[in-house]
Amino acid sequence: MPETGRLGHGAAESPESALPGRRLSELVEQAVRCTADCCGASGMVAEVPATGAEPPAAVTHPDLAGLVSVQLSSGDGPIPDALGQGGAVGAEDLLREERWPGYRAAALDAGVRSSVTIPFRRSGLTVALSLYSFRAGTLADAPRGPVRALGDLVATCLVHDRSYRAALTELDQLGAALRSRPVVDQACGIIMHVLGCDADEAFTVLRRISQNANRKLSEIASLVVDRRGRGLERELASLSG
Repeated sequence: MPETGRLGHGAAESPESALPGRRLSELVEQAVRCTADCCGASGMVAEVPATGAEPPAAVTHPDLAGLVSVQLSSGDGPIPDALGQGGAVGAEDLLREERWPGYRAAALDAGVRSSVTIPFRRSGLTVALSLYSFRAGTLADAPRGPVRALGDLVATCLVHDRSYRAALTELDQLGAALRSRPVVDQACGIIMHVLGCDADEAFTVLRRISQNANRKLSEIASLVVDRRGRGLERELASLSG
């Protein structure tokens, strides 16, 4: 079974990377099955702009995780080149390859003789699928084979997954805002009574207190309501000017 998760951390997955990890796991497993002379595969997701976190990744064999890590840490290898160029980058015979010395050494040490990395770009997200072979010159046609359709499908699914998660987050934020609205309205009513101002000015004062205290607006509103404005007259007055 493919290993998924953050590079260098075995099969452990954070909640945020669990779904991309499963998508990648399915991709690398199917890619090996449908590509002749392919001994293993790795997949990773890169986003623009970069999030700073380690990218979700999957490999069919543990040794291949090192091949991905050495490229990402050095910025040198087929994966960085494919991400930068936007096209497939292959190494037909790593014994004769003069590029990427770090990757070349790690690949040969793992018994890999040739490889190809294929990027699939969608809406600021790129899936980099790498295929490996024990034999030289066997993966040249892979970018035009069945893996093209597989990679396109997974990249599209990951974009849809991301959009769905973003929609859920927005919905949660909207729900929180709606739940806090009654207490904010109550706080504004108290401020209007204390200062003799209108609703817009009361909300401005509440927002200024929130910004100055570096606390959520709902928290400040709850404080005002709990105290019924008592003891806050001077502070409220100073912020109304």
